[in-house]
Amino acid sequence: MTFRKLLLLAAVLLGIAVFFFFDLGHFLSLNYLKQSQANFEALYAAEPLKISLAYFTLYVVASALSFPGATIITLAGGAIFGLWWGTLLVSFASSLGATLAFLVSRFVLRDSIEAKFGNRLAEINRGIEKDGAFYLFTLRLIPVVPFFVINLVMGLTKMKALTFYAVSQIGMLAGTLVYVNAGTQLAQIDSLQGILSPALLGSFVLLGVFPLIAKWIVGLLQKRKVYARWASVKPARFDRNLIVIGAGAGGLVSAYIAAVVKAKVTLVESHKMGGDCLNYGCVPSKALIKSAKLAHQMRHGQTYGLNSTQPTFSFKAVMQRIQAIVRAIEPHDSVERYTGLGVEVLQGYAKLVNPWTVEIALNDGSTQTLTTRSIVIAAGARPFVPSLPGLDDSGYVTSDTLWEKFGQLDEAPKRLVVLGGGPIGCELAQSFARLGSRVTQVEMAPRVMAREDEEVSELARQALMKDGVDVRTGHKALRVDSRDGVKAIVVEHAGVEQRIEFDELLCAVGRSARLTGYGLEALGIPTNKTVETNEYMQTLYPNIYAAGDVAGPYQFTHVAAHQAWYAAVNALFGDFKKFKADYRVIPWATFIDPEVARVGLNEQEAREQGIAVEVTKYGIDDLDRAIADSEAHGFVKVLTAPGKDTILGVTIVGTHAGDLLAEYVLAMKHGLGLNKILGTIHTYPTLSEANKYAAGEWKRAHAPHKLLAWVGRFHDWRRG
Repeated sequence: MTFRKLLLLAAVLLGIAVFFFFDLGHFLSLNYLKQSQANFEALYAAEPLKISLAYFTLYVVASALSFPGATIITLAGGAIFGLWWGTLLVSFASSLGATLAFLVSRFVLRDSIEAKFGNRLAEINRGIEKDGAFYLFTLRLIPVVPFFVINLVMGLTKMKALTFYAVSQIGMLAGTLVYVNAGTQLAQIDSLQGILSPALLGSFVLLGVFPLIAKWIVGLLQKRKVYARWASVKPARFDRNLIVIGAGAGGLVSAYIAAVVKAKVTLVESHKMGGDCLNYGCVPSKALIKSAKLAHQMRHGQTYGLNSTQPTFSFKAVMQRIQAIVRAIEPHDSVERYTGLGVEVLQGYAKLVNPWTVEIALNDGSTQTLTTRSIVIAAGARPFVPSLPGLDDSGYVTSDTLWEKFGQLDEAPKRLVVLGGGPIGCELAQSFARLGSRVTQVEMAPRVMAREDEEVSELARQALMKDGVDVRTGHKALRVDSRDGVKAIVVEHAGVEQRIEFDELLCAVGRSARLTGYGLEALGIPTNKTVETNEYMQTLYPNIYAAGDVAGPYQFTHVAAHQAWYAAVNALFGDFKKFKADYRVIPWATFIDPEVARVGLNEQEAREQGIAVEVTKYGIDDLDRAIADSEAHGFVKVLTAPGKDTILGVTIVGTHAGDLLAEYVLAMKHGLGLNKILGTIHTYPTLSEANKYAAGEWKRAHAPHKLLAWVGRFHDWRRG
């Protein structure tokens, strides 16, 4: 805390100390006010301007320092100055004093509070930015909420001081009138409780509820405005309760939920059920990773006391195994399964005609038009392909197209360039290197997996290089060309151009949401890299929702399923109760070897957001099961609030890191700290013990050393 903050805090504390030391509170009692009313009125009659100014100043100071007795001072305003002049003085003095308290709280406390609770405060600030003035106004209308608490708490947020003052001025006016008016009848008041009768309190509560009703009315008017140009085509009856566009994770879950609650739902998919995850992403890539890891283990058999051997295999057979695995999982997402669950599945291209009508160009050439109360857009994403000169003529593949093309090869590509150093690029680069390809990985950023901490990125780079991947970070792709039938990508590094020859080029630089081809433009639904939605997953039109990669901000299958619950439930029951999507605890994993898994903050993000954290680290090289499995490398890193066991984020690097992370996801979701994890029995010998030992490292660092020293002396005494 700076010297100026300390000085201001000291001044405030001194003022409070003087108030209590000299027992100034007795001047703020109802009896004292009634006894002194005649004297105050005489003074006011003699010096009206001076007394008014003195009263105004006293009220500002009392409000700014949050002294008790604001009610008495307000009553005094009515008793001395009358209703209108008293109301005017109190209204401006209370608002000014409240704003000063707000500013003192902001100046003295906000930085330290943000340092400790920055993540939670960020959520509050987002709400304040959107609806802060409305909620402050509501609180000001209900005098059962202590105003000094509102002043101090609002000071910790990012609400503008001018907004706070203006809303307070208006919001406190009703209460000010009630109390000042009561002061004009001071002789009839026997107690402060008498002022706030049940009837009056009920009136204030109604005043507080009024803004909520007003907000509902405003929302209704906004809704009418949005739908105004479509009013003439709104159906009187609907064919469906819900139409879902896209049968990836988000669409499948949305349709499933609708069917479970007996809604009439249609699911439209233009290509393959299961979406990208089943057909091109999660499933085939993990099957590839497994084959590649086994090949790697065969080469390193001596690690397990066996003879090392060069694996011999048919690359085509490896790719056929991957397709067999996809086919084995297909029934989980099949048309037959979802039809059996009660979902109507249509294969074709859906297009929004208006907010309630979807036109479907079926794959058999026919067209079907359906009306619906609600729509969920779950159109997913596609690989992003940069506009690189010569790329289109290079025969490149993406994470979507490589499975079909490489499935026709008899052997792995001899020279493979992987463009991109994110999770997809790293997983595929390592796998193909383990299957015999000479892989060069090109990444423009200074390190691979740039969203992770630097030490994690470095471990990933080392793991890739250990498997033979030529990792070239800080290399910018310029163009692709061909000389004498030999293809190459030209890159720039440190101002020098380099030419990297290849047989196959895999473009893995990210994925972009599918935003065209199904009518967003015609309806004017805003997009900005993704479909814009609110916290309820609603688009511009309250009956049209979006979920999954098309909605962002995360591109994970499990997040798509998570969002789909909110989209479907809000679409079907939102007229009665709506649920805000919860992104507080989002896990993810990159399945390189060793795996990298994370939930919540890492050190890099904590620094960027100015959040104070305490870091606890446990090395998996010390774990018995990891040693027994010859997998003794990696770590568990836990970020906690300073001095507390509250988990803010976890990064795990090591074998089965994605599985180990689940315990921390559960703990963070339900507010369980490291002490709870430490107190949980973990089976021996398992990898899960790493989580317990990480909690133990935290506990050891927070052991009460002084107390333990006294306990040691106690035991010495017991031994005589």
